[in-house]
Amino acid sequence: MALVTFISDFGYSDYYVPAVKAKMLSINPQLNIVDISHSINTYDIAHAGFILRSVFRDFPKGTVHLVAMNGTSHMNDGYIGIKLEEHIFIGPNNGVLSLLADHDPGIIVQFADIHLKDSTFPTKDILAPIAAKVASGAAIHDFGGPLNQIKKMLPRQFKASKKQIVGHVIRVDNYGNLITNIRKDVFDQLNPGRFSIEFSREKLLKINKSYDNVEAGDCFAFFNSLELLEIGINHGHGSELLGLRLDTPIYINFEIES
Repeated sequence: MALVTFISDFGYSDYYVPAVKAKMLSINPQLNIVDISHSINTYDIAHAGFILRSVFRDFPKGTVHLVAMNGTSHMNDGYIGIKLEEHIFIGPNNGVLSLLADHDPGIIVQFADIHLKDSTFPTKDILAPIAAKVASGAAIHDFGGPLNQIKKMLPRQFKASKKQIVGHVIRVDNYGNLITNIRKDVFDQLNPGRFSIEFSREKLLKINKSYDNVEAGDCFAFFNSLELLEIGINHGHGSELLGLRLDTPIYINFEIES
């Protein structure tokens, strides 16, 4: 199955998304193109990286992922294809592909000049044809040569000790819930049994199992399907009501018996 996913900050009100799809389908009408999102915040590479990292492993191995994020601003960095965990990613070398995993890709290819052209729409004119051909059976090596390292962005890291985990809000979702970078495995390893979660002027003493474990209007905290700590208000916009936003610190304090 020739499967291509497509993620961008193009939005849905212009011709950009269908133009890119039309280009790919003109090369292989049998392609199955799946939209991940085109509502990524404009120029927000971190947002795109978070969304794609959260879902790409749910697609079959061998899937080609077309990533269109702020490509025209990074012409000097070029365009690349990478192979990561048996998935292929096609996109600009602007740091977005470095956010997909904590380890480096197994294969990195810098697309050769012969495949590049002056364009005000490089996703359509450069990346879409390569993505379509790779999904149809070509190898990313057919379009360039090896590159030692991709351009990297460093995501916000949590800090952990026996007494405390300090994390940050890394995403505010459409419901106003706050997704943090505090991982469940780290919490489980350090948790002595008694703890408090502190943020803004709030203090929680338990981890819930889901949104509806608390009454409407009450604050919750639980580990979501990504196994990241999520905070919000049941049937309320947590970000607005709690005064939390991107990069707000979140503290988990452990009560250690002396």
